Amino acid sequence: MTVYTTGATVRRSWAPDLDTGTLYALLALRTEVFVVEQNCPYQELDGRDLEQRTRHYWLAAERDGEIEILATLRLLKEAGGGYRIGRVCTRRDARGRGLGHRLMEAALAEVGDGHCVLDAQQAQAAFYARHGFVVAGEPFTEDGIPHVPMSRSRP
Repeated sequence: MTVYTTGATVRRSWAPDLDTGTLYALLALRTEVFVVEQNCPYQELDGRDLEQRTRHYWLAAERDGEIEILATLRLLKEAGGGYRIGRVCTRRDARGRGLGHRLMEAALAEVGDGHCVLDAQQAQAAFYARHGFVVAGEPFTEDGIPHVPMSRSRP
């Protein structure tokens, strides 16, 4: 297990305020997990990362004097209202420490009572259910991976 000299800190940025180095690191992590690790060649860059209403969340920690990104997610404010969470991932050597849950809690604190949707890899549906998401449609396959649409609404 990797040892970090400082605890992981949740960070957040609107897309227009995100510096290029951090954006590159977030995209590199997502590619490492979704394309390389899951052996799923797909178009990771979908045009939504730089939208004005996109927020990026990540957890970073210091190791050997360098800041490393351990986990990330993207929160989209949809044009028709509501929110969409996506691109949730954690570095392989940082898994099992609750980092994904910390990111979900941070993003959902911003969503508040707003309606929020996501497309979960079917194997991760229980992870999202812990944050109040329920299955909201039929399973589907995207890029060879089974997914299920999920939704979260607060009264």
